[in-house]
Amino acid sequence: MTKQNYTSEDSIKIFKALADPIRLEIIKYLNQLNHEESCGEIGQAMDISKTSGSYHFKILQEAGLITVHKIAREKYVKLDRPTFDYYLTHFWQNL
Repeated sequence: MTKQNYTSEDSIKIFKALADPIRLEIIKYLNQLNHEESCGEIGQAMDISKTSGSYHFKILQEAGLITVHKIAREKYVKLDRPTFDYYLTHFWQNL
C-alpha cells in the first residue's frame, strides 16, 4: 500500500485491524517504543502465544499499520506512523 494510493479498501482493513482488542494493545505497546522490536519480545510482553502473535502481526501488516522486516528467523516490527497520520488524526490522544 503506497501512501499516495490509499483506497476505501485500505480504510476498511485499517479499521478492521484496530477493532480487535489484542491488536489495539499491540499498537499501544508499539507506540511507546521508538525502535523496532521482535515479534517474540512483543508476544512475551503481552503474554500472547507465538501463533496468536503471528496472526495479529500479519493483519496489522496487511492493514499497513506496522512495518515488518526479517533478520534470520526473527521478524522485527514498528508502527507505520504515516498510515496513522493519514487515516487516524488525533488517534493517539484518544487511547
